[in-house]
Amino acid sequence: MHRIKIFFLSFLFLLVSLYGVLWLFSFRTYPVEFGISFNQDHATYLGLDWKKVYRDVLDDLQPKYIRIAAMWSDVERKQGKFTFENVDFMMNEAAKRNVKVMLVVGQKSPRWPECHVPSWYKTVSVKEKFLKEYVKKTVERYREHPALELWQVENEPFIRFTFGDCSDFDESLVADEIIQVKSLDPKHKILVTDSGELSTWRKAIKAGDLFGTTLYRVVRTPGGSYFYYDWLPPGFYHLKARLYGKSLNDVYVAELQAEPWFTNTHPDTTPIADQEKSMNIDRLKKHVDYVRRIGSPRTYLWGVEWWAWMKEKKGNTQYWDLVKEELREP
Repeated sequence: MHRIKIFFLSFLFLLVSLYGVLWLFSFRTYPVEFGISFNQDHATYLGLDWKKVYRDVLDDLQPKYIRIAAMWSDVERKQGKFTFENVDFMMNEAAKRNVKVMLVVGQKSPRWPECHVPSWYKTVSVKEKFLKEYVKKTVERYREHPALELWQVENEPFIRFTFGDCSDFDESLVADEIIQVKSLDPKHKILVTDSGELSTWRKAIKAGDLFGTTLYRVVRTPGGSYFYYDWLPPGFYHLKARLYGKSLNDVYVAELQAEPWFTNTHPDTTPIADQEKSMNIDRLKKHVDYVRRIGSPRTYLWGVEWWAWMKEKKGNTQYWDLVKEELREP
């Protein structure tokens, strides 16, 4: 019994010591280049003219980097008929302003419902061949595009819990997708993402050339309560990367939370006071400061559609203006 007590106390001491060391590593700040994630469907969902918002992002916020998706549900709405009009618009507008694009391809892409597959896909057999054709068409169309900087293959493909409308998602196809993209376009690197707080990164961090983590500091449960990750030191993300032998130069923050956490509600029907329980201007400043203490060279802010909604629908420009200021910093 005495030995068990000593072992327990020693283990506890080691944990407390490690926690303290992780916080000590967090006092230093690192240079970070900021980009923005954008999704046209989400902007439309918020009642905005998505093309206007996209141009405003490029012209007013002037990011160096933007992350967009060639959502399968958008580019092949009818089986065998590919329409890249929306992706062409975003790629071409970015190229005009010398903004570099991370283009997402695959079954999953950022924003609800997470899996953006065409409705007809659910009814076909031998799904792999249809996925491969969509990936082939997309990569061949944009691999020589001047705006393209990186591919992101799938979005959090190895996450171990059900989230979104993903009943048809097939994780077993992900490795072949990565090989396919690399074979079609060996010039551009591939990034694979995973949850920053709810995953070990074991599969995702080794799957591509680069790794992208999400970073959420406040989450809202389906029951309506809030859970805060403020106790988690920035060194935690540094440690996870090092455990897998990954340089921080190859680890990007693919999504830095910069909008409220909504659970089955729309901003139009949610009081601003409730929205700002999970995102307000002080918290946004904290999130930006926090990511500067990790050591990752690039961060994509998540929430531009909401900043635009606040600006256009509520006359509140503080979020938009803060990001604009941060993007101007060297």
